[in-house]
Amino acid sequence: MDREIRLSLATTFMVAGILIAIQASAPRAEAIPAFARKYHTACSTCHNNWPELNDFGLAFKMNGFKFPKDDEDFVKEPPLMLGAPAQKEAFPHSMWPGELPILPIAFRYSGYFNYNSPQPPAVIAANGFVPQTDIFEPNTFTIIAASSLGPSLEFWIDDDLATGGSGADGGLGDAYIKANNFIGYYLHVPKNDLNVRYGQFELDLPFTQARTINLTDYAIYDETAYVNPTGTGPLPGTTANPFTFASPQRGIEFGGYPHQGYSWWTVSIVDGENALYGTAPLSARNSKDVYVNLWQGWNLERNPAIRKQIQASGPTGIHDHTWIKFNAFGYFGNNALNQGGTLYAGLPTIHEPFYRAGGAFDYRFRGDFELWGLMEHAHDSNEALNPTGTAFVSATPVTFSGGFLEAEYWFYPWLIGLMRYDGVNSPTDRLNGISRYDTRNIYSPGLQIFARPNIKLESQYSFSYQQPVPGTNTFYRDNKFISGVDFVF
Repeated sequence: MDREIRLSLATTFMVAGILIAIQASAPRAEAIPAFARKYHTACSTCHNNWPELNDFGLAFKMNGFKFPKDDEDFVKEPPLMLGAPAQKEAFPHSMWPGELPILPIAFRYSGYFNYNSPQPPAVIAANGFVPQTDIFEPNTFTIIAASSLGPSLEFWIDDDLATGGSGADGGLGDAYIKANNFIGYYLHVPKNDLNVRYGQFELDLPFTQARTINLTDYAIYDETAYVNPTGTGPLPGTTANPFTFASPQRGIEFGGYPHQGYSWWTVSIVDGENALYGTAPLSARNSKDVYVNLWQGWNLERNPAIRKQIQASGPTGIHDHTWIKFNAFGYFGNNALNQGGTLYAGLPTIHEPFYRAGGAFDYRFRGDFELWGLMEHAHDSNEALNPTGTAFVSATPVTFSGGFLEAEYWFYPWLIGLMRYDGVNSPTDRLNGISRYDTRNIYSPGLQIFARPNIKLESQYSFSYQQPVPGTNTFYRDNKFISGVDFVF
């Protein structure tokens, strides 16, 4: 592992330890607008900085998009009942009753001013001209539909109707239905300890990318393992794995939230289809991938009565528990290439097992400060063509590692500062001409201002790593400044 990343990891846990010690000596002390309309409540009930969830928002999510206690007493726009409660008694000779939420639709729009570092002429010649400034770039217009469907079911669908950049056609994000304790009820499992989600969804990552507060992706989530599969690149081998954690997956997920959510587990079985290589999707194979995520947290409030309460923001500002969580996660798959001899005629399909594994932590201090970080290691098996071109042999595996460390501080409930470090160590990327060194470092300070509870002004500056200028021995930094507006309704 690169020395800079090791130092960042050591600093992460040292700072976390100091913060825990401070807390020990201290005195005692993703809802959407559709949900706000349903309950006639403010966005701040579930969010300190949307789409990030506060303690109450996490409890609302874990409870199937319902209030953790006495939900029916807080609903202001009740659903349309599909059947009578007496039908439960007549089942299976009667259809089980259900409910239909009243227009559970919300919208989100964002657009930004962009400033890019000046590009050297050789970069323009190789990649095309990119204006140094863009006064307003429409980013996304998203429609979101989500609600509970009775006491044990929920659904979520979101679709980007218009985007800028590489995803100009937009596309489906999450689209799933989830049974909360539906199976566990018959197995006498405690509430929310055994849930099932089915459809297309973002993996249960330690920190979400699809609903992030940041203006740019976590670099490690976008990292791929790649050597030229035709064997003409700087490294021998065929690895061309488009898997990224940033993309949604299709499959089924089992999970639960024991101990009031301070334990958290999920196991997902997925197609592995989240990108295209040539004309064949990654999932053009019979095998499926497996993802596992495990969390364990501790409430650090010294007052036992406060520890048992579910906190929520109010007129006087943010109210959250102080807690810390540690996480372990892993993704295990089998990349397949050369189906039908598309790369090497007459030779069999190439099977290259791969994994992604790592850990994370999240520390929150009373809703005023939060520090979180993640480390990941990736390993891809790598096959190469033998000298005679008649078979494949094992080559040097493709590996990379990296992660991020981020801090968030609330100066006021409406004024939030961010500081983030991203690091990726990939010798393969350096040899492929992506960066000057094995390690790519990005530092991203940011500021977010709530002009209204549902209107956020955002800005971020990214000080990036050195990239080679094609055809020269010089390097440049692709630094960026982004500032704009994000609002929901």
